Amino acid sequence: KKRTLSLFIMEKHFLPMELIDKCIGSRIWVILKDNREVVGTLRGFDDFVNMVLDDVKELEYTPQGRKTTQVDSILLNGNNVCMMVPGSDPK
Repeated sequence: KKRTLSLFIMEKHFLPMELIDKCIGSRIWVILKDNREVVGTLRGFDDFVNMVLDDVKELEYTPQGRKTTQVDSILLNGNNVCMMVPGSDPK
């Protein structure tokens, strides 16, 4: 019984790249290292987590407030990614 439980728990774990792969075609909220956030539909990524997003809303936080820019497509460099939130938008 203990062995079955451990196998069940292991099946619920995903490697990071597997989780990102499951997000292709879905909305994703990406928080970048430079006070910017990007929300868009994930179209693809590579081993360095460089990402292509479509229907993108870019949010930049400045002392004057939040600036929003709408872009058709964007290529994000994986080195700038701090955190990704699948299926979410900033409130």
